[in-house]
Amino acid sequence: MAPVREGAAVCDLARAGLDTVAVRVPEHPLARAVLEAFGGPVVAPSANRSGRPSPTTCADAVEETGSATALALDGGPCQVGLESTVVALLDGPARLLRPGAVTRDQIEALIGPLAEAEADARRSPGRLSLHYAPKAPVRIDAEAPRDGEAYLAFGPSDSPFNLSPTRDLTEAAANLFAMLRAADRTHPTAIAVAPIPHEGLGEAINDRLRRAAGHVG
Repeated sequence: MAPVREGAAVCDLARAGLDTVAVRVPEHPLARAVLEAFGGPVVAPSANRSGRPSPTTCADAVEETGSATALALDGGPCQVGLESTVVALLDGPARLLRPGAVTRDQIEALIGPLAEAEADARRSPGRLSLHYAPKAPVRIDAEAPRDGEAYLAFGPSDSPFNLSPTRDLTEAAANLFAMLRAADRTHPTAIAVAPIPHEGLGEAINDRLRRAAGHVG
């Protein structure tokens, strides 16, 4: 994220009236083919309704958007599963607005320490105190489920919803939103989620889970 240059062709509506703009360059060949066919950058909202878990499959995206979807291009399930990392490059040190697929350690190895950015929360999506939330309440850092709860395990478990039986954070990140949605479809009293380490991708996973549980703000 950086300040908008004078004369830049990015309208106020696309920037929510802010004086900054963020650019995302997709890796997926289907997304890149769409951009190439269009011949320029595309401004588009997320495929989830505000506050809901992000869709990571075409079916989940269509379920979210419903009759508003005229055409869907299915490029397969998201390989990463988490949204992009957002870093503010404004006045002062670089600030981490949203942890994501590119980890803090990877960024800091290139540009040095990242400052926190609570004061800049409005500049980035996904910063609501309750966000990425399924219909059922979410209980985090749960060692075991209570009666009526669906359990998102992490590690060996008999639960049908396991983020990663081998405790692999990359696998857990890819599975997070799809499994939140799958667990929610069973209409549990709540969704309990096993403790997730905070290092590497775990920072972004825990950020999403805290917001899904309404524990931020």
